[in-house]
Amino acid sequence: MSPASTPTNKRKRNDDGEKEISLRLGSSSSGIAPMLVSFPALEAPESTPFKLYARKKSKTKEKDGDSAKFERMLVVGETPAVEFLTNEEETNNVARSGSRYLLAVHNRRTGSVVLLPEAKAPHVLSRTVKNLKAIPPAPAPSAAAYREARTALGETFGTKKAQAAIRAQERNRVDVDAMKGAIPFVMDGIDKGAEGLLTKEEAKEFADANRLIPPFSLDATDPSDIYSLHDVIPETEWKAINVTPFDEAKEFKERRDLLPYRHSKWLNDHLYHTYQGEMKHKKRKIKLLYYISTLMDFRLIRFGKDGIEKDRISDKLKGVPNIIVDGLISRFTETTRGSTACHITSATETKLLAYLLALCLRVDGFTSNPNVLGQDLNLALTQVNQIFKSLGCKYKALSERDRVKLGLSETLANLKMQVLTAPVEFPRVRTGKKNTGR
Repeated sequence: MSPASTPTNKRKRNDDGEKEISLRLGSSSSGIAPMLVSFPALEAPESTPFKLYARKKSKTKEKDGDSAKFERMLVVGETPAVEFLTNEEETNNVARSGSRYLLAVHNRRTGSVVLLPEAKAPHVLSRTVKNLKAIPPAPAPSAAAYREARTALGETFGTKKAQAAIRAQERNRVDVDAMKGAIPFVMDGIDKGAEGLLTKEEAKEFADANRLIPPFSLDATDPSDIYSLHDVIPETEWKAINVTPFDEAKEFKERRDLLPYRHSKWLNDHLYHTYQGEMKHKKRKIKLLYYISTLMDFRLIRFGKDGIEKDRISDKLKGVPNIIVDGLISRFTETTRGSTACHITSATETKLLAYLLALCLRVDGFTSNPNVLGQDLNLALTQVNQIFKSLGCKYKALSERDRVKLGLSETLANLKMQVLTAPVEFPRVRTGKKNTGR
């Protein structure tokens, strides 16, 4: 290594016989400088020969600085029993961490010390025992072997609490190997138990059949065909409704008094507009209004805890044909074993409201205002909307075209209505548990 053209600092021999030493700064343009290595676990003997190898240059166009040269260098050493080689990953980690050293080379013959101009990072060497090269590495322990070793260690050196936890865990562990012989019997039992279970299609049909709503058609392309009229009002009951008194009445008050229930704004508005001018299907509409009024009046009967006999129900529904009263009792009440008293439950009341609102949709042209009906039925808007939803309705604001078609004013532009469209789509039934946030 050629020294730089820098002034030489010499120290003369002292009287006590010390030799003078010259200190010089090495040139950065010199050849390969001494390398610094680190032995992590085993130190090589001083007589071990080391060689320096360089990797091939990268094809990418970049300047080959000293750092680039350093990254391509490999230090290799060998003894009869052990080989040493640069661990590139560890060496790069040390270099990136900023661990660098200044080296100085002492020439004993000339008594000079050359200080290298650049700091160097050490090469971290890894070792390989030659006799162990032919032995394949041991496979990684399995999860079971690791668990057994950890359990043995915990039972030997663990605290009493840790040992108790290990024993409890061992008691609760299922021996998979012991269960292998029983798996065919378990699977046979599952197959036999699943024979009576419903398929997805059968479960859907079962859920549809048990909805608390009138019979419906999923294939209907017109809203009027979704809930057939005589599926809601049996034909015998329909024919029992007499509309002649309504036609013979001269005033609106007389017609209103013919209804079983007279305190509904929705009913009174429709009854009033039915006789204003010419209207198609007037007789049909009067029958619908009369039946809806009967359902409203039937719902207000107080059944009480002990129920009501059929005769008393007929007395409360004065003027209503007996065939209609008997039909309402059979569809919307229940009787207990050994008793003739009629009871109304939450399920039968929901069913009655669903039938009632299905008829209201037919009168309203399948677009109903839930606010008005909720007030007449003394129900919260959410309850009314939930029943409409179970019927397959959609709660939305009407477009201008729909408002004109139904003869509604512009003041209802922002009011949401319950609309029944075909084909009908019902809400999905939730099967999971409700998330309480706990």
